[in-house]
Amino acid sequence: MTASPSPSEPTVARNAQVVLAVLGGGTALYYLANILTPLALAMFLAVMIDGFARVLEHRLPHISRKAALPLALLISILLFGGTAVFVAMNGTAFLAQLVTYGPKLDGLLYEYAMIAHVKDPPTVVSLIRGLDFSKYLGLAANAVRDFASTALFVVVYLAFILASRKGWERKAIGLFPHREERQDAMVAFLRIRDGVEQYLFVQTVTGLMVAVLSLAAMLLVGLHDALFWSFLIFLAVYIPVAGGVFAGIAPPIFALVQFDDYGHAVVLLILLQLVGVIIGNVVYPRMQGRSLNLDPVMILLALAFWSGIWGLTGAFLSTPLTVMAMVILAQFDGSRWISVILSADGDPQQLKNKRPNEPPDQKLPRPSKTAVARRRLAKLMGRRAKQS
Repeated sequence: MTASPSPSEPTVARNAQVVLAVLGGGTALYYLANILTPLALAMFLAVMIDGFARVLEHRLPHISRKAALPLALLISILLFGGTAVFVAMNGTAFLAQLVTYGPKLDGLLYEYAMIAHVKDPPTVVSLIRGLDFSKYLGLAANAVRDFASTALFVVVYLAFILASRKGWERKAIGLFPHREERQDAMVAFLRIRDGVEQYLFVQTVTGLMVAVLSLAAMLLVGLHDALFWSFLIFLAVYIPVAGGVFAGIAPPIFALVQFDDYGHAVVLLILLQLVGVIIGNVVYPRMQGRSLNLDPVMILLALAFWSGIWGLTGAFLSTPLTVMAMVILAQFDGSRWISVILSADGDPQQLKNKRPNEPPDQKLPRPSKTAVARRRLAKLMGRRAKQS
């Protein structure tokens, strides 16, 4: 007699196929990074501009829906252009000022070398002379070229995405001819959009709070280029975990170079850590709530994963991409277990939904007890139906 197959064998085979598909997808994302990263950035910017347009339409009643998108696009271009000009102007002066701190850096290297019992500690000049400038100049030139190429493709992709927005409705009808399937696809899309927009909204508001409070702390101790540092901190906050570490440690290290004593650096370190603790543990959880529903450990793993395959772009987009993956994987029975692992409470369907034209800053009413009870009853009946 031959043994009958175990009921769990189809599930095991299906899960194995999902794991292999994830590994294959990760490999494809790694080798197609040069093609996919500009597209991902363009889609991210398109969602941001669309959400900004709905905010303008909601906050400015005299702005029509047709005029809101061009206005949002114009404001975004001015903001990004102003950011580039600000970084170019202040970054050059910042680097030039670092050169004047050469003797101070030599003294710090000598002190730390004595603590570590290192004989003949190096100087800044000797370290610079030991660098292969031809190598690093080549790397810098390649980085500038890649950045310019990526920026050009992002702009082109963004223009085509915004121009073809109306055509997506017809494509959705062609892809999902049945109304129920089309509604499920629309719900999944809105969950992805709402998660990305909520992430952007929360990161922007909390980033502004961290930047303003950090600016006040740096001005209090008299740190040079405090405005430039606060701007860098605001940009760094969009990178999970790593941005917070940079915001709390980089300015105090610079204070060690600027001031002759350790008191200013210690005071600045304490103030910035307090800012990080208050914003990160009080303000940020209250604003974010359950909008993303991502496990904190999975956020760290996602940061490592996307940074490993897409570099800085992956680090910047790690959380939105993980939200998108969680929502998509939750739509299929074979991959739902991955979505459950990514979620914070084990229910990846908990992302809040909004109507298509609601702005990202629109607060949703809390679900009533009756709605919560109905949802739990529906889940229980679905589980019993699957078991039967």
